Amino acid sequence: MRSLAIANATVGKLFRQAHAERWELSPALFAGALEASAARAFGDKEPSVRDLERYLASLHLEDLALACACASGHDLAWEHFVREQRPVLYRAADAIDPGGGARELADSLYADLYGLTARDGARQSLFRYFHGRSSLSTWLRAVLAQRHVDRLRTGRRVESLPDEESSASLAPPAAPPNPDRRRYVILIRQALGRAVSRLHARDRLRLGCYYAQEMTLAQIGRLLGEHEATASRHLARTRRALREDIEHQLRAEGGLTDAAITECFQSVMDDAGPIDLNEVLTATADGKKSGPGRST
Repeated sequence: MRSLAIANATVGKLFRQAHAERWELSPALFAGALEASAARAFGDKEPSVRDLERYLASLHLEDLALACACASGHDLAWEHFVREQRPVLYRAADAIDPGGGARELADSLYADLYGLTARDGARQSLFRYFHGRSSLSTWLRAVLAQRHVDRLRTGRRVESLPDEESSASLAPPAAPPNPDRRRYVILIRQALGRAVSRLHARDRLRLGCYYAQEMTLAQIGRLLGEHEATASRHLARTRRALREDIEHQLRAEGGLTDAAITECFQSVMDDAGPIDLNEVLTATADGKKSGPGRST
């Protein structure tokens, strides 16, 4: 994507309007966000100075500055984001699935927003796709809704509903059970146990508090003496580490191909069977001895 040069005076004025200094954000980084937003909006067209300034003035500048600071890893900005936007995400998740099924999807979004994966030495934060044309809250709701749709499409094929009185409305015969499901469950459970056992005791405790004890991030933060935003980041990092560890084990020790690994995870998500995270955490804790270098 091409870059549109923006006058330093314009950047400085917008920087002040966005109150970007409170996030310790550099004018250069903010200018980069403005240029990326303008390039996205105008495409191959060359805007006049007036059109460019009019577009930049229409942006949600404070939200853009916050997103830019979060993408750059500023702790104060991230803590503010989690505190202000988590209720928005949870309300959106509850609207999508009143049964609570979308809340885990909302929580998992933090990992991509924070940017745990790196490319060419830089964290790849989902915030780089936010260009300030809408409010940050509106953009987050749209991202969450798209993730929900993607998950549904992955889980099942989208088909038209049959007419109620047609023969197609009769319940189809049950699909034959996957002959590999039992083996997949055993492989996942064993790999999960080994992956959890390799976590630091503090990460295991945080994981157990959140999933087994169903404690809130604020409660976990108070228990561990850390900010709830920090607890959220650590949980996201731990989930990613577990997934990567399990995939490595399934590939290296189980001999599964990438397609089989995907099928393995899908099979267990559809019906986890005997896998109980609380049981895995308890067994791991019982099987580990507390030593001088290990916190509990």
